[in-house]
Amino acid sequence: MTDKSDYYVYVYIDPRNFEEFYYGKGMGDRKYAHLADEGDSEKAKRIKEIRKSGLKPIIKVIAKDLTEREAFLIEKTLIWKLGRTLTNVSSGHFAEKFRPHNTMHTNLYGFDYQNGIYFFNVGEGPHRTWVDCRKYGFLSAGQGKIWGEQTQALREGDVVVAYLSKKGYVGVGVVIEEAVMAKYFRVSGKRLEQLNLVCKRMMENASDPEKAEYPVRVEWKASCDASEAKWARNRKLFSARMARASLQNQKQTMDFVSLAFNIDLESLLKKEQVIGE
Repeated sequence: MTDKSDYYVYVYIDPRNFEEFYYGKGMGDRKYAHLADEGDSEKAKRIKEIRKSGLKPIIKVIAKDLTEREAFLIEKTLIWKLGRTLTNVSSGHFAEKFRPHNTMHTNLYGFDYQNGIYFFNVGEGPHRTWVDCRKYGFLSAGQGKIWGEQTQALREGDVVVAYLSKKGYVGVGVVIEEAVMAKYFRVSGKRLEQLNLVCKRMMENASDPEKAEYPVRVEWKASCDASEAKWARNRKLFSARMARASLQNQKQTMDFVSLAFNIDLESLLKKEQVIGE
């Protein structure tokens, strides 16, 4: 792309309803070129309909004195904003950098979140235990809003490293389904109270959104019994009382966990996702 700053971005407007129906970029007289288009594109048909009504399209320059790259980016932004109401056929340059349409209702990988590698304290006690988490494929937190929010913050594709206080690391897994209230969580179609859980109080406060447990489904890639927890003194390994924390800047801990479980944490991360409109 050229660095010359003589590009502009223009718009075609229907004078019958003042609707913007085409965006383009160019230099010189490019903005008028479409008036001579005799093709059968939606843009050409719209221009012909306007002329049949005895009018002419309104053509306005929106931004001027641009490099070609700047013009492409502004053009794409405008096309993305109006989307279906336009007659533009091409999605334009930089399309991969824009959120697909009709995705505002959901969290979208690469836009609303990026997968990460997280420390997760199992928090063994009256409401959860590592034995159940390991056997049935989940992690859980709850009995208070600030705790329940910790599993709810995990996204599909996140890598989790399970930790037992005063013992060490006991598992490495990948989130395969996001957290839900305990009463909605299922394992092979069975509710938690139908499972042979070691921790019998997991369903306490199950109907209270602020106090319920929030299990998140995890596919364990490597795990061990609590008696075999991985730890090493004087290695400055990461640990915390909080339920969840990022390990992205804890290289020493990540290297230790990778070696201890014979698994490359980075390789488990979801590197990219093909997104189509």
